Amino acid sequence: MQRLRNFAEELEREGLLERVTKPVSTDHECARVLKEYDGRKAVLFEKPLGYGMPIVGNVLTRRDVLYSVLGASDDAGAFSKLLHAMSNPRPLKVEGLPTDFQHLDGVEALPVLRSFEGEAGRYITSAIVIAREPGGEALNASIHRMLVLDRKHLAVRIVPRHLYAMYAKARKEGVDLSVAVVIGAPPAVYVAAAASPPYGVFELEIANALAGGGLAACEVGNGLPVPVNSEIILVGRIRRDLEAPEGPFVDITGTLDEVRAQPVLEVDRVLVREDAYYYAILQSGREHMLLMGFPREAAIWDSVRRVVPRVKAVRLIPGGCGWLIAALSVSKSVDGDAKNAILAAFAAHPSLKIAIAVDEDIDVDDPNDLLWALATRMQPHEDLLILTGLRGSSLDPSADQETLLTSKLGIDATIPLSKERGKFLKARIPPHQ
Repeated sequence: MQRLRNFAEELEREGLLERVTKPVSTDHECARVLKEYDGRKAVLFEKPLGYGMPIVGNVLTRRDVLYSVLGASDDAGAFSKLLHAMSNPRPLKVEGLPTDFQHLDGVEALPVLRSFEGEAGRYITSAIVIAREPGGEALNASIHRMLVLDRKHLAVRIVPRHLYAMYAKARKEGVDLSVAVVIGAPPAVYVAAAASPPYGVFELEIANALAGGGLAACEVGNGLPVPVNSEIILVGRIRRDLEAPEGPFVDITGTLDEVRAQPVLEVDRVLVREDAYYYAILQSGREHMLLMGFPREAAIWDSVRRVVPRVKAVRLIPGGCGWLIAALSVSKSVDGDAKNAILAAFAAHPSLKIAIAVDEDIDVDDPNDLLWALATRMQPHEDLLILTGLRGSSLDPSADQETLLTSKLGIDATIPLSKERGKFLKARIPPHQ
């Protein structure tokens, strides 16, 4: 599986990478350029001001690029590939650490971005944290944001999922949790690390399945495997006895998240390739949305296809922050199918707030087409589902941030089967004869 650096070079050959040769500040200026090319091109900053390491971002900002990483050409192929890999992980082949890694004097030597006004400081946004359950065999790899505190300390946002369970067990046993952190893994590793397999299914083995067994790993001194083709590796421990304020931080909604006390990662070693690229994911950008949302789209697709005849497409749409609003393009055999699809989507993605079911002729990637379906195919008194007292997302600033309870909305914007279908279709101008 190729390095991120090589993948970026491949994007450049295809005209999908913008190379910035002038010096650019890591204080907001890099973020502005990434935003300018968001959804269109990757960006390579050759000369970040004050640093000798280039920065690359917007790598997976396009759906077609993500699908090429998976060796797929459409939604069904991409979703199926990920779901199959999650059900059939492949053990890693462990090799020695490559000889072209060198040591840096602390994390402050990395060109970490300061992106949005109001944020607490410089944030590493592409960190894959790899850990092992204390006293057990379960391994986990997941993406976490990290606030730089000083040259060897980072505040890590850990939500109550698998890494949190490992950290909580370490604290209970009175030990620190050893971790390896990868910044700039091969792209397929990021897709796998963003997935949510059951506890004990190792995300790097999912990535290895996606790569057809082509992901080699190495150990970094604390018994933890990391991809051989990584750009940067941090080796350290999440301290059992140390927390720090983390936030504000601009998350996927584009709004500032709350300040919370979070665990502190103490970095013992910083290992970088001699020609490393630092990888920056712009928060609330298309890359952030696609990486977070794609595995949830796959889960929704898998759930919805069990209750309707066919699912053409699933999108966690950008207007819904790539997380909170889903559009479902479905085929139905009876009028209740669309509402069942909506309920299946909510079950598959608990953070989902609004689900819109549309017919297969509606383009889920076109906001105007979605609104047209709402305008012409939906009656509010018949086609709305309002659910209350459900678990929502901590990322939704309108939700109750204490209980995380929210209300949810389902919209059936499909053509009623009891009415003449032709009256709901867009008229066509015939081609020139």
